[in-house]
Amino acid sequence: MLSLFTESPLMGGLVLILIDMVMWRVVGSHRYNWKVLARVVIFSLYSALLFHQGLSPWEPGPPVSDTTLQFATTVLQIMWWLFGARTLTVIIGAVMMYRVGHTGRLLQDLLGAVIFLVAVIAALAYVLNLPVKGVLATSGALAIIVGLALQSTLGDVFSGIVLNTTKPYQIDDWIAIDGTEGRVTDIDWRATFLQTSQGNMIVIPNSMAAKAKITNFSRPSDMFGVSISLLISPLVRPNRVFDALERAAQGCRILLTKPAPKVTIKSTGGNGVEYEVSGFVVSMDQKRSVRNQLYDLAYRHLQAAGINWLSTVESSLPPVQSKARGLLDNASIFATTLSEEEKDDVSQAMTRQIFQPGEVILPAGQVSDHLYIIESGVVTVALSRAGVKFEAGRMGPGEVIGEGGIVSGTALPAEFAALTFCNLYRIEKEFFRPCVEARHDIGEAMKALLDFRLQITQTMTQEEPKAIEKRGFLQWLRRRV
Repeated sequence: MLSLFTESPLMGGLVLILIDMVMWRVVGSHRYNWKVLARVVIFSLYSALLFHQGLSPWEPGPPVSDTTLQFATTVLQIMWWLFGARTLTVIIGAVMMYRVGHTGRLLQDLLGAVIFLVAVIAALAYVLNLPVKGVLATSGALAIIVGLALQSTLGDVFSGIVLNTTKPYQIDDWIAIDGTEGRVTDIDWRATFLQTSQGNMIVIPNSMAAKAKITNFSRPSDMFGVSISLLISPLVRPNRVFDALERAAQGCRILLTKPAPKVTIKSTGGNGVEYEVSGFVVSMDQKRSVRNQLYDLAYRHLQAAGINWLSTVESSLPPVQSKARGLLDNASIFATTLSEEEKDDVSQAMTRQIFQPGEVILPAGQVSDHLYIIESGVVTVALSRAGVKFEAGRMGPGEVIGEGGIVSGTALPAEFAALTFCNLYRIEKEFFRPCVEARHDIGEAMKALLDFRLQITQTMTQEEPKAIEKRGFLQWLRRRV
């Protein structure tokens, strides 16, 4: 094998280059550092082979009578420059990948192009002994012609350099470029690639992105804005709308408390007043579900406040009895199970009860002797896991509390407390129990609700498995010291 390198340097050089190419293709990208190290070693062997044969890349090869041998030595010297340029770009790429990640790929490509251009000019000057000034003059004129023909492409390249230098966005950021929203999957020398929430791929030229208005939803990285807009009658006092929508925002547990959600008037007009509810979430994936939840909560809290959504006429406030009757129509568990006559009877037996913020409505583990229906406000549900109390959920208008005591005399290990000022309607067990026993569908609906809540409670209160401590020599040594 060694005789191949000493007796036939051209074949030895070709073998080294082929080994490098095969290694670079076969070895996976997860071993990139090993690939770089192998390329450096192969280039060192190639250089040693070249200098061992008395060939220098900085001067033309010694004249020989054999034309084929002369051509082979020239090829070896030119390949040294190209191989060296490739090795240098790979080393620079590894360093830039470690320091700046994928965002420096465009700069790496441009720097690699400059290195290869310098290597080609050096090979022409030193190996082929050509007049470099003439080559540079010719290449300069050619560059002007090519530049005029590729103005838009060069604009994309230089715009890409500006974007990579200023870094208004990076890989995996969620951005909007002139209203086109998506996640940045790649930034190359020509364009920026966005993947939309529908899974589509959008390619935006860098020159267009550099001139456009860019909104980066990933800055700061720990919060993402979400908002909804609602059109309310101009006849409704804004303070009433603010109270209802603020309760709706408080009812959404996923929204961050800092910065706190806010409600503002976005615009006014003859058709109505546009209100905006805005807040922040910790993940971009939560935006769609939070928006849907906010719309549902806004509808329920506005309805509880007697405000008609998208209505140009404010409805007159109903009396307490009719409000209790309407609450049964809007409570999902009673809307279809009770007849109109039964709703009238039940509404007359309902009594209103007000809870202050922080006041406990139903303690954990207590069997309730009455059923609560939330008319307005936000109720927080707390559970305990391993002795630590945590918030498990929030409830709003139309939801019921205490169904366990009505259906089967059981209690939930959950504490129900008022997060805001809450108005609840109370139905005594002695009055409602005969109705549940007489109507099978009502009992089944309440039992299904109880089973669902018990299952959720069991899942959320299970203790997480403890992580197994890694044991090794260092851990053993630390315990002994």
